[in-house]
Amino acid sequence: MKLNLDKQESEFLNRAIAHWEKEQLLTPEQAERLRTSTEVKGFDWMRLAQYSFWVALFCGVIAVGSLIISDKVLDWIRSLYYTPDIVIAVGAALIAAGSFYVGRRRKRLHPERVFSNEATIFTGVLFTACSIAYLGKTFDNGSGHFSLLFLISVFVYGFLAWKLDSKMIWLFALISLGSWFGTETGYQTRWQYYFLGMNYPLRFVAFGILLVAACYLLRSKKWMAQFWDLTYVVGLLYLFLSLWLLSIFGNYGHLEDWWQVKQISLFYWGIISGAVAGGFLLYGLKTKDAIAREFGITFLLVFIYTKYFEYLWNHIPYTLFFAILAASFWFIGRRAEKIWNLRTDEEPKSNSGITSANDV
Repeated sequence: MKLNLDKQESEFLNRAIAHWEKEQLLTPEQAERLRTSTEVKGFDWMRLAQYSFWVALFCGVIAVGSLIISDKVLDWIRSLYYTPDIVIAVGAALIAAGSFYVGRRRKRLHPERVFSNEATIFTGVLFTACSIAYLGKTFDNGSGHFSLLFLISVFVYGFLAWKLDSKMIWLFALISLGSWFGTETGYQTRWQYYFLGMNYPLRFVAFGILLVAACYLLRSKKWMAQFWDLTYVVGLLYLFLSLWLLSIFGNYGHLEDWWQVKQISLFYWGIISGAVAGGFLLYGLKTKDAIAREFGITFLLVFIYTKYFEYLWNHIPYTLFFAILAASFWFIGRRAEKIWNLRTDEEPKSNSGITSANDV
């Protein structure tokens, strides 16, 4: 049975086989056997399956929404208003447990059905959140300390992610962790604008740094291996999105205060953000850390173009504004294309040189 590949995968594999044949790592017969063992698939059925399940979930939400609009359903929901919160919490927990059980069983019996299995587990995630929310209402004493619910969610989702080996549930654990941090710092300050002198974007810069640092501290842990890349990516997202907001709003906690200052007076936040992005870019290039490198270059461009819009949008003619923008993107595209072509052309040569040196 031939290996079914899409066009890009087939082209990459053929280039690799050609390079190995040129370096005499494969005989011509072996290379030909490898080439004939693959075929280009005519249609990406996996992507169709993925999109179909997304559409199915979206349509399901619409169906539920349209059902709720019905007068009979609204009357039934009103009758549920007096249902004790603990009953709803337990009911949602049972549905969540059933969804997780079915999802895990399907994953074991039908591992190839990736998206339908994930959709089943996602249903369990939603009902878990519902259960925790109503459990919080059950034991609510009027303190308004609802950040504890997010903290409970972190441990619940974390345990479920480890038990079910699900990166999607782990993602919800990380989102819950960020939600807990934001609401807990707000609660500790009685929902004032600053926590230890920091507005929300600056707080989450600190949070992102802590999460990325935790990734490196836990990198050698066996239980963390399956979730390390996702945690690293989410930590960098927290960090860079917060830096981007900080470069726009500075450390101002209220929009009225921010409106009264000129954007140019916040230039130093842009410099700090750009320096952090540049640092990650250099670190990624030096250590071959693809995630750090791509986050660095992406957000360095985001920071630069954000400042370009902030400082020049109302100060130069729109024709010149967009002409400069077009020229800059053209330049970036040309440089990226050149770097890509150099890598493609020089990689076999460098490998050949290494081989020759070793042979000598």
